[in-house]
Amino acid sequence: MNPTPASPMTGAASPISNFSTCHEGILSHLQALGELPALMDPVVRAGAIAEQTLQFFRPAVFDHHVEEEKDLFPAVLAAATQGEERADVKAMVDGLTAEHRQIEAIWRELEPQLQKLASGHLVVVDGAAVQRLVSQYNAHARFEEDRFLPLAETILGRNEPQLAELGLSLHMRHVVRAARRGLRGS
Repeated sequence: MNPTPASPMTGAASPISNFSTCHEGILSHLQALGELPALMDPVVRAGAIAEQTLQFFRPAVFDHHVEEEKDLFPAVLAAATQGEERADVKAMVDGLTAEHRQIEAIWRELEPQLQKLASGHLVVVDGAAVQRLVSQYNAHARFEEDRFLPLAETILGRNEPQLAELGLSLHMRHVVRAARRGLRGS
């Protein structure tokens, strides 16, 4: 058997090699396309986190700030003894209230970005603002837990009726809020 003589059109100039080159390009692009579903998982998760945070943040955090400023802070200030204790409480209350406004301002900056992300738009969320919000709220909550709330417990614990009044005020506010949510939901 004699081998088939080589065609003068073999090699890079061959029309057949053009088909191979084309297949390589197609396969390369399809390989990249095959990665797309895995890349979309974090995007879908980001949208879900944005949606959950939007549903949670304003009602929980802003309302919590209102409760502290309208109920807790005034009650603790009123029950604090004159002098150093009241001055300490006043300084803490002023600082915590200022932190509330800072946290809320950062939220207002992030909220439109999160709304777009939650509704399926690709948007770059300000990572520095997210980190500021998270770190400032962590520090804020830690200070309240470690310093202010134990002091408030001590001060309000001296006057049981005042502590009961605070509890009733918070309970009533929660009942009204729940009723409003129920009315809006129907």
